[in-house]
Amino acid sequence: MSKMSELDLCVGELRSAAQSLNTVADSLTSLFSGSQPRTSVQPESKPTSKPLTLEDVRAVLAEKSRNGHTAKIRELLEKHGAAKLSEIDPKKYAALLAEAEVLGNG
Repeated sequence: MSKMSELDLCVGELRSAAQSLNTVADSLTSLFSGSQPRTSVQPESKPTSKPLTLEDVRAVLAEKSRNGHTAKIRELLEKHGAAKLSEIDPKKYAALLAEAEVLGNG
């Protein structure tokens, strides 16, 4: 993977992590204040970002697997209806990545 591809992947992961942190903060705020969580005004898909590729997802999952999360990766693949990554619908890549990114963070 080229350095630019790695950098692009890292930036995407940072953005996803930031969005996840905002969601958690909103949930905690609503939990302790008794109010409803605010809804995000950001669009679901960003037109300026490129779509995720099989290689992008494979790189992240391979890193998680090397860090000892192979069994959890398999569970995520099965949850998304596949035995291996190449069987996953590309439309599900973002959701799969979001779930995989939290592995090892807790």
